[in-house]
This record gives sequence, structure tokens and C-alpha cells, in this order.
Amino acid sequence: MGLFDDDFYSTKVSRRARSSHRKSEKAFFNRRSNGGGGWSNVRIAFVSSFTSAIAAMLLFAAFFGGGDSNGGRVGGSDAAAAAMVQTSGSLEQRTIQASAKVRPAVVSIVNEQTLAFGLGSLLEGDDHGSSDSDSADSGNADTESEGTLQEAGVGSGVIFKKEDGKAFIITNYHVVAGAEKVKAILVSGERREARIVGEDQISDLAVLEIDDDGIEAVAEIGDSSGLRPAEFVIAIGNPLGLGDSLSIGIVSKTRQIVPVSLNQDGVYDWEQEVIQVDASINQGNSGGPLIDLNGRVVGINSMKIADIGVEGLGFAIPINNAMPIVDSLTAKGYVSRPYLGVYTMDLEQYFAQQAIADGLADSGGDVQQDESADDPSLPPDAEDSGDAAEEQQPELKLPDEVFSGVIVLEAVGPAQEAGLKFNDVIVKLDKQSIGSTMELRKYLYGHKKIGETIEITYYRDGKLKTVKAELSEKTKEE
Repeated sequence: MGLFDDDFYSTKVSRRARSSHRKSEKAFFNRRSNGGGGWSNVRIAFVSSFTSAIAAMLLFAAFFGGGDSNGGRVGGSDAAAAAMVQTSGSLEQRTIQASAKVRPAVVSIVNEQTLAFGLGSLLEGDDHGSSDSDSADSGNADTESEGTLQEAGVGSGVIFKKEDGKAFIITNYHVVAGAEKVKAILVSGERREARIVGEDQISDLAVLEIDDDGIEAVAEIGDSSGLRPAEFVIAIGNPLGLGDSLSIGIVSKTRQIVPVSLNQDGVYDWEQEVIQVDASINQGNSGGPLIDLNGRVVGINSMKIADIGVEGLGFAIPINNAMPIVDSLTAKGYVSRPYLGVYTMDLEQYFAQQAIADGLADSGGDVQQDESADDPSLPPDAEDSGDAAEEQQPELKLPDEVFSGVIVLEAVGPAQEAGLKFNDVIVKLDKQSIGSTMELRKYLYGHKKIGETIEITYYRDGKLKTVKAELSEKTKEE
């Protein structure tokens, strides 16, 4: 009798038993191909164990190996690597590797402007001033030398390409807006002169270039369309060139629409599509990259909402939306869009200002004390970010039933050629109702092309009129 009392493990098995057992195996497995004979139970047990191990590894990879930028598709090597890493350390290791891959390509961007009266360093969201501003006495501001370039703003950027001896950097428009000079501070602390290749206020993006001498790191561009809610991401910046700023969080929404006031005058005149994350976007991190756990750039950090009861809510421009803009800025210096040429003001804003003025008049107050009535803060025109030339409150003649539209404060280019004038109120474009500057801009940029004709319906002196204009290309100068 063997140690185990059964035919499988017994060392005393007769030929008849083996023959009978083999026949039963053949009947169960319907013969082995090309050779008769069945699988032994040892082989069956081995195959079963191996199959179970493979299934367990794949299930582990499915649950703990996600977070890539390819819509959750995990390759064989990635799955194997994920299975080999212990659950407690996988997120930590991927975070370390991803940030280490991108950090050398992250730079600090310094916006230098001529600031009157030596106001010192007005750094975006930062308390660190220059030595001059730290020692300046506000009571003796006029003793400071005027006309000195000083740091007026700071943000971050990421090197995304090297070509012809130049390294190209993506950052935010608002980081470099109004700059007379721009400097890039590398992760090593070295300062380099930077040139603005192109900038676009609508998308809040800009491209800079610096000499690529000694620069090896270039960030890998990822795919923001593959992001999923609850996926881990990392926001990176290099504020002031003092070192990295890293924060990790998850994607709250892969697509969020946020209203934007381009002139920061409280009037929403554009909508930005962004990735909403709960990773804290620290001070000075605007323009820096948002990366996935593979170390690929999936967004450009752009805005942060901070309010009572709201903390750690950040936004990034999806990299799939940003790269066509970046390519255009690199090639042309501007983004090619259809151009109508009207400086505008929302009719709704006009009525609100009229109500304030009427209220002051009825209460016996001085209407001139209402600064918005004399010099209203006007939204930019539908294709331009400049302020309107007209400063006085327009006087309108409109039918009583008209409450929404866009007031023309100045017409240039195609609009002027078509005959539009000051105080015309646009209410439709191609039969599409237009109630605000935002709607006008969105219709132009989303539905029209350069060289196409657009039909404009508007009121002039209370009478409804229609005119057609041929849209031109908005150049950098315009």
C-alpha cells in the first residue's frame, strides 16, 4: 500500500489499472492529436495551475495597472510590470517615475515689465519680491527709478520640442501677457532669455523659445482623450526657479466648460473647455504640465478656483485641444481664425448700466459717480482682445421687445466694409440669434471659415436691416 490510498499516487499500480485509466482518459479527452494517448493527471494539474496563475495576474493588472493615457489599454509588458509591483507601492513608484521623467523639462517663466514708481515684484500669486521691492518704502515710492524692468508676473512652462538649436516651451498667455522681456529659469536655476514665438488670448496659450544648449529633457506629449474620471494625475510647476512644485490628485471631470472673462472685467466673453482635477495647482504653477502616471503631458495647468468652502479645485487645458493651437503659434505666431472686425458690448450689460444710472438719478445722486456709465468696462470684440475705442455710453433706439444682442462700438475691416457703424445692434448671424459677445465669438470660430460670407442682421435707429460681409483672416497685428 502506498502512502496515499488511491491509484494516482500509489506506487503499486497494475498494468491493467494503468491501461484502464488511460482508456478512460482517452474517452474524456477524445484522443490527443497526432499520436494517441491521453494527458496524465500531473499534466492536467500543471496546466490548470498555470492557467489560474495567468488569470489571477490579468485580473490584478486590470484592477491595479490602470492610469495610462491610452484609454485604459494596458500592454503585455505594462500588465506584467503592474502585477510584479506590490499593491501598497505601485502608486508611489509610478508617481516617482512619472514626475522624474518630466521634471527636468519644466521651467519657470518670468514676465518682466517697466513698472512705474518702483512697485517691485508683483508676482502672480506669490509673496516673494525682489530685493528692491522688499526694501522699498511705499511712502517714498517716487524715489525709485522709473523705467526699470522688474518682475511683473511669474508662472511655469514645459519644454515640448527641440529644433534647429532652439528649445520650445508651452505656457499660458496670461503668464507672458504685456511682457517686455521674458526669462526662462531651468530646473538647475539657470536663467535664459526667452522669445515669445506666439501667443493667443482666447485659448490662454503661448509658445516661447530659448537656446537649447545643454538642454536634454523634452516632455512627451500624451493623449488627453484617454483620461478617465478618478484617474491619478500630477500637476508640476517650477515657480520662481526655486525648485519643483508637485501635487497629485485625481481627474474629477474629463470635460468641464468654464466661462471666462478674457479682459478680467467680470464680463464672461468666452468659454474654455478644461480638465477638472482635485490636484492643488500651487502658486506660480500656471503654464506647467499636468501629467499622467506614465509621465506624459495630458494638460496645461491654467486656472484655479479658490472660494469659501472650495479647496484644491484646479483646471488644465486638454493637451489634445492645446497642440493644434501650439502648432499654429509655432508656425505663424498667431492662431488663424475668421475675422469680422467689430468691437462690441452686450446689450444686457448696457441695460444694466442704464438701470444703475436711472437709479442714481431718481435718488438725487450724481450720475457721474457711476464710473461704469461714463467709462464702461467693455468686453473685447468678437475677434480681438483690445478695448473698444468708444468710451461714452451709447444711446440706442430699439423696439421694446428687443432685450438681447450685441452693440457695435466700432467697426473695422470686413464689418466696416459691409457698412456696420457705431450703435448698430447685431441680433443674428446667418439667421442664428446672437445675444452676447460670447455667442457671437463662438459662432464665428465654431461655424465659419476664413473667406466665407456671413449674413448680419442688426438694428439701426430702431429699424431692422441685413448686410453681408466676407470674413478675413485675423492676423497677429489685428
